[in-house]
Amino acid sequence: MLQVALLRQDPEAVKRKLSIKNFQEISLVDEIIQLDDERKSTQARFDEVQSKINAASKNIGALMAQGKKQEADTLKAEITALKPTLEPIKARYTEIEDTLFNKLVLLPNLPQDEVPAGKSADDNEIVRQNGETLLPAGGNQPHWDLIQSYELVDFETGAKITGRGFPVYTGQGAKFQRALIQYFLDFNTEAGYREFIPPFMVNEASAFATGQLPDKEGQMYHVTEDNFYLIPTAEVPVTNIYRDVILQQEELPLKLTAYSPCFRREAGSFGKDVRGLNRVHQFEKVEIIQITHPDKSNEAFQQMVTHVEKLLQSLELPYRILRLCGADMSFTSAVTYDFEVFSGAQERWLEVSSVSNFETYQANRLKCRFKNEAGKTQLVHTLNGSSLALPRIVAALLENNQTPVGIRIPQVLRPYFGKELITK
Repeated sequence: MLQVALLRQDPEAVKRKLSIKNFQEISLVDEIIQLDDERKSTQARFDEVQSKINAASKNIGALMAQGKKQEADTLKAEITALKPTLEPIKARYTEIEDTLFNKLVLLPNLPQDEVPAGKSADDNEIVRQNGETLLPAGGNQPHWDLIQSYELVDFETGAKITGRGFPVYTGQGAKFQRALIQYFLDFNTEAGYREFIPPFMVNEASAFATGQLPDKEGQMYHVTEDNFYLIPTAEVPVTNIYRDVILQQEELPLKLTAYSPCFRREAGSFGKDVRGLNRVHQFEKVEIIQITHPDKSNEAFQQMVTHVEKLLQSLELPYRILRLCGADMSFTSAVTYDFEVFSGAQERWLEVSSVSNFETYQANRLKCRFKNEAGKTQLVHTLNGSSLALPRIVAALLENNQTPVGIRIPQVLRPYFGKELITK
């Protein structure tokens, strides 16, 4: 959530930044500033009346001690007349604050200066690319055919148990999934990330704190009786560990990682772009999160991008890194780099990770702060990234490593999977 002070500092600059995200309700900036003005004037009126009451109350005692009862009674009458005026002023102040808050949460985070303007994903910028985008030498079957012939994933049974988009991993498919999760966690913890196993459902306050509510309410599965939400990513519960927490400056940065299943009510359409594992409602993902000093967050962002890049390199997959344009960024992000791996059989790029810097946007909602050297509290910066999302990684690994005798397992995964090939 943006801070009012930031809006007041340079309203026109804020509006320009919002337009880069294709945000349409630019007039909200002026409305919020006007409400803030009214809030301040209402507070001033309340303070003025309260000050008169306090001064009169103090003088009454002195007048009574001097035997000036009539003058004391006059002040008592003034206080009696003033006190009823406080409540409506207080009620109006509360009303203004509520309205101001409800409008503030409608504003997305402001993009950093490096974020390009654009209207869609077509306007994203390629930062760099690694590896050749060639058809697999050992065949060009798409992963939905490979998982059927190797009996790795059962979509029909998943649809019977739950519904479309809930796959059942079986046999070597389940083991391969487990191997990837373990490898990703080991890769992260060896880089200094502390591992967590969080709850896989969160309450409304947690979903609001990281920006899922009210922006993504329709994309989350809602357990209505308990008002819990199934998590769309481990970012939500893990970041909320530090909700309403004041950290010491020397504790920063905090580096966290977690595996979780993820649940998303994405309304998939039909076609090759959503076939097989390309888009599902339940999937596995390993997440990395950093909570940093504001002066160090851009450095932390680059560290996280490098970390995910090394992970992809270890999997021997061709990949590219995109800097998202304003229109393609999330509501909460100030800057996002997407990682895509090339699917040789599908002849297209598949998104497998996003690394984002949220700056103070989440921290303001979380009320996550630290004490600086001067002893004053200051908002932290929060960042997160996928390290990695499994369904499309699995799809790319299957498609790019198919051979006449089986699907080759990348070298780094063999100790986890236990053999060199997925075989029929």
